[in-house]
Parts: sequence; C-alpha cells; structure tokens
Amino acid sequence: MTTSTKQRPEPATVQRRMPGWVKAVIALVVVLAVLFAGLRLSVLPGLRDLFGLDTHDRSGPALLTSIQDMSRYEAASGNFQVVVDLEKDSKYLPSAIRGTRTLYVGAGTVDAYVDLGRVGRQDVTVNGDRTSAALRLPHAVLGKPALDADRSYAVSKQRGLLDRLGDLFSDNPERAVQKLAVQHIGEAAKESELTSRAETNTTTMLDGLLKSLGFKDVKVSYGT
Repeated sequence: MTTSTKQRPEPATVQRRMPGWVKAVIALVVVLAVLFAGLRLSVLPGLRDLFGLDTHDRSGPALLTSIQDMSRYEAASGNFQVVVDLEKDSKYLPSAIRGTRTLYVGAGTVDAYVDLGRVGRQDVTVNGDRTSAALRLPHAVLGKPALDADRSYAVSKQRGLLDRLGDLFSDNPERAVQKLAVQHIGEAAKESELTSRAETNTTTMLDGLLKSLGFKDVKVSYGT
C-alpha cells in the first residue's frame, strides 16, 4: 500500500512598499539624532576631546596693500556695551521648526577726532611779536564703531530645526546681531559727550604745545 504525501504550497512573498510619510519621519528622526549627538558631544568633555579637531594655522604672511596719511587728532575714545535681544519668527511655522532668538552682549569702542588737515592759513592768526595765537578748528566728529570680538559673546541661542540646518552652511550665523550691536553702539556714541570731550582735549593739547614754543596767549575755537 503506497501512501502519497501532499506538500503544501509555500505562500507567495508579498513585498510591501514603505509609505512616503514614513520615510519622511525616519529622515527627520535621523536629522534630529545627528543634531542631538552634536549637542551631547559639546556637553560631555570626554567625548568632545575624543572627536575633537586639531587646529593648524597655515596662513600666509600679511601683505601691506596701501598707506594713508592721517591728519586727524584722536582726542577721545568711548567704551560701550549693549545687550542685543534679536528674535525672528515665522508666521506659519512654530518656533521649533522656523524661528530664531539670540541674546548677545556686544562691546565696542568709538573714537572722536578733530581733522587738523582741514585747518587753512585763514584759520590761524598770530600777532607780530609771536606771543598770541588764535586757531579756528573744525568740530570734532565720531569715527566708526569698532566691535571688540574678545569682549563680545552670545549669552543664549534658540534656533528652529530649519535654522539649525541653515547655520551649518552659514559663515557667520551671528552677523545679524553683530551689525545690530554696532548700530546701537554708534547711536549711543552720538548721544554721549565724546565730541565735546574731544574738543576739550584738543584745546588742552594745542595750548600746551604752543605755550611750550613761546606763545603766552592761545585761543582755540571751533566752527569750520
């Protein structure tokens, strides 16, 4: 008696395609994982040293491109500090996705000077025996604000996901707050007494210089 054994057919393999939204979620998770990994490396000192980079300065020598003669007397300099709170929001996206807020402390200097190169012969009067002199000088003006990188720093940075990705391809993400700090420092210098202090110091300097040359009466005025 022969017994026949029937083999069951193997089920066909069904290939299911991954939905597009699932792929998008996976890509987002990978990006977030990379960002948080970078954050943890900056927080944990041991891991930061393990994956740190060595810095090598291979810059060439600085070349002198031009020389400009200066005829102005730097008579006063002001030190300023400003706290910049810059926030940018998106109308249609939450701040976690699109938006920035930076708290930045900017420190810089502004110089005030008198341009002696603008003084002509008609602005200088000397008596016959060279004991009295009268000078009429232009008013003191302010120079351009200079931001001090060593004393300026970011207190806090809040970035949305898209902004964090954009910072990776940006040369200087803090450029906007730095420009705003320079603007505020310049405005504060205009409201200060820098120019009047510069004119006072210039008068003192010229008075001492001319009296050392034999002049007994020195008068300095401003207005040209």
